[in-house]
Amino acid sequence: MKVLSLILSLAAAPVAAADIVHFTTEDYPPYNFRVGSEIRGAGYDQVLLMMEELKIPYTLEMMPWARAIALAQSEPMHCVFTTAHIPERDKLFRWVEPIAVGRNFMVAHKGSGIKVANIEEAKTYIVGTQRNDYTQTLLENEGFSKIDLATDLKLTLKKLQSKRIDLMPISEQHYMELQEKGEELEAQFVFSEQKFAIACNANFPEDLLARMQGALDKLIADGTQAEIFETYNLRYSNFGMIAAKP
Repeated sequence: MKVLSLILSLAAAPVAAADIVHFTTEDYPPYNFRVGSEIRGAGYDQVLLMMEELKIPYTLEMMPWARAIALAQSEPMHCVFTTAHIPERDKLFRWVEPIAVGRNFMVAHKGSGIKVANIEEAKTYIVGTQRNDYTQTLLENEGFSKIDLATDLKLTLKKLQSKRIDLMPISEQHYMELQEKGEELEAQFVFSEQKFAIACNANFPEDLLARMQGALDKLIADGTQAEIFETYNLRYSNFGMIAAKP
């Protein structure tokens, strides 16, 4: 695993290790993803601009989601993004938000013949998602009994394409990107809506959290966040229009 070190040095005396913020993230386009050796994405860009504004030293590493969120939950100076802020996670972390607001569609492989209009109808099928992702929690809370777990989103998508699973939840933006690339996917219904955020350890310093929130608020207020969304073609469509290409 290649670690992307992005440690910013302060002009003053050396910074203690306890004062360095450690960010973890996953490969989850369009919010954070790799292009060669670089990390990009709508969530990633916002984190960089926030930390540059604050002149706070930090590290950032991309890794499997289960490990990324576990570190933020167990290590005091760790934060993970882009994290869905769902009720089950609310008390586990301290939050800087919103990085984005999004929806998930329940999708099937085009040509599979599967047609489901709601959660109850979808429960009769095998539904795949990545392990420890918030969609796993949503599926379990809704009473899905046939849940197939993979290590990441790409593997789940491969399972759907090879018909090893019947359905999977996927973000609206990523679904639209895959549609434009010619992937044989078909949205069935809106599965969930959620706020995306930076989730920091429950013992993360309050004053530092407040400064990070202030930096994000500034990105939102001055239009920078909207510009980032435009850069990554983030757009929110009516469900009936999602299959249309721009």
